[in-house]
Amino acid sequence: MAAGARPRDLPFAVGGLSAFSTGMTPTVAIVGRPNVGKSALFNRLAGRRIAIVHDQPGVTRDRVSAELELEGRPYTLVDTGGIGLLAGEKTGDPIVQAALAQVQVAIESADLILFVVDAKEGVAPLDEDVAERLRECGRPVLLVVNKVDNPREELMAADFARLGFDPVWPVSAIHGHGVPALLQAMKQHLPPPTPDEAAAAPGEPSPEPSEAAEAGGEESLPGMAGPLKLAFVGRPNVGKSSLVNALTRSERVVVSPVPGTTRDSVDVPLQITTEGRVERYILIDTAGMRKARRIKDSIEFYSVRRAEKSIERADLVVFVLDAETGIVEQDKKIADKIVSAHKACVVVINKWDLYAEQVEAARRELEQLARKGKRPPDAPPARMSDFVAWVKRKLFFLDYAPVVFTSATEGMHLDRLLDAVRFVADQLRQTVPTALLNRVLHEAIEKRQPISATGERLRFFYATQIGRAPARFLLFVNKAGLFAPAYVKYLTGELRRAFGFEGCPILITARPRPKKVDFTAAKKKKDGRRRTTGRKASSKKSKPGRGGRTRAARQGRGRR
Repeated sequence: MAAGARPRDLPFAVGGLSAFSTGMTPTVAIVGRPNVGKSALFNRLAGRRIAIVHDQPGVTRDRVSAELELEGRPYTLVDTGGIGLLAGEKTGDPIVQAALAQVQVAIESADLILFVVDAKEGVAPLDEDVAERLRECGRPVLLVVNKVDNPREELMAADFARLGFDPVWPVSAIHGHGVPALLQAMKQHLPPPTPDEAAAAPGEPSPEPSEAAEAGGEESLPGMAGPLKLAFVGRPNVGKSSLVNALTRSERVVVSPVPGTTRDSVDVPLQITTEGRVERYILIDTAGMRKARRIKDSIEFYSVRRAEKSIERADLVVFVLDAETGIVEQDKKIADKIVSAHKACVVVINKWDLYAEQVEAARRELEQLARKGKRPPDAPPARMSDFVAWVKRKLFFLDYAPVVFTSATEGMHLDRLLDAVRFVADQLRQTVPTALLNRVLHEAIEKRQPISATGERLRFFYATQIGRAPARFLLFVNKAGLFAPAYVKYLTGELRRAFGFEGCPILITARPRPKKVDFTAAKKKKDGRRRTTGRKASSKKSKPGRGGRTRAARQGRGRR
């Protein structure tokens, strides 16, 4: 985001680090110099791999947070970049300055600080500088000596007491040694949960459809719980982080003109109040996704993997494109990932303010070519309405997604972006009445039958909605094999015309109707088997033994 640029006023408030309003849950920040294992400790305490861990110093740049709970006490854990310059870095580097500013914000907003040092390297001058800074902030500090992998190193950990924080907590983030004791120390600084905090905790992910729902019930339709998760994805340097900062009206994530600035996927809580209604979101800023052959190192590889995982866990994907460069091959590949994950989507054409300078020149060029009866092949049009049609033609497999034009640096059309998100979210939660659904599908199938090599005709019996986010429909027919991909696409279009679902994927599953069981015939067949079994047993009992006599006759003769 350009310095001093402010988006125009919008009716929303920025959530704090820990929840959707400041002071909701306590914040625990992990700080220290570069490459002491802060991200590894963050992942260990979170219980899953969230932050990227690498031997190269300076990997973490943004504040990466996770909502956690310790014995009923909710808190937000924040990972930060290293404090101090690395070899080859300059003081005036904008990325370095932005990363250090993120660390300072984390320190100022923290309720508890975990000061991490490296047991294998001992006390370094940068450790003393960080200790001095932490003493001035006035926050409670726990000194965590990381990389303590054996008893000898645990004894050496006592040397770090001269930094002025006592006691010292030796741990091994990789192996988990000493972490339980550290958690008990952290618990002393976390207040017990209040009813308001428990109610504000983010919801769990939507469950999968149950067997009862798949059988046709509608009471247990899965939906979305908790705040709506929005993943901002796209190529590098298209303005994803700038959009997140513009929506939150803050410098929450690091922004620079250098492609690949964002590495971790960063969750940013956001609360919007519109006409007395409170809306809660989690904005997920992701790393730019390059072509696989252009990924330079393992750090970028893991960054792209985090971005792909963010698509999977999001409720709605904000697909950001660059108006200047238009749609390129990599944009289509990213769009395919969104479609494959069955995610709702809003397409954002960012940097429209920069493209507007080219609009007038493009319009004059088009007028000249029109006089000559020519037109550039598939060139991006100048007008917004024509540009939307051009985008939908290029991304034909994602043509159901609404298109919004924005400028993150100017704050242009941010309200329209939020309106589009609200509209698609409402469509995503939509439940179609069963009677109306069956009527629409019956008319669509009667109007157009699927192509069959054997000349069979599709018979439609019944349909029901078995899921939301995305919408899932189960159809009972005479033969599921008649549902070719082209015919499913046709029925999907008919459902969109009838019920909307703009920006939302629609999944249709065909299933042959189970055959009816004739209980009367089954009972007669069962009784017949019983009579046959009885006759066989009687015949076996009266079968003669040796000498033509039955066993009973021989036994009677012996008694005489």
